[in-house]
Amino acid sequence: MPIAVDIDVMLARRKMSVGELADRVGITPANLAVLKNGRAKAVRFATLAALCDVLECQPGDLLRWEAEDAEDD
Repeated sequence: MPIAVDIDVMLARRKMSVGELADRVGITPANLAVLKNGRAKAVRFATLAALCDVLECQPGDLLRWEAEDAEDD
């Protein structure tokens, strides 16, 4: 998928655990893991806003676009 998720980078910068982030955002650790590992098909703007609020970052700090290789087509 061309969208990469960098939640783990922000967690490391903030010295925060997945469980703590999930509690503070109001989602389950399992759902956060799906998002963090890039397996999510979508993310609600409200969830993205809550992640940014708790991690004190911008959406672009959590999500980035990566070009797919021509071989993947």
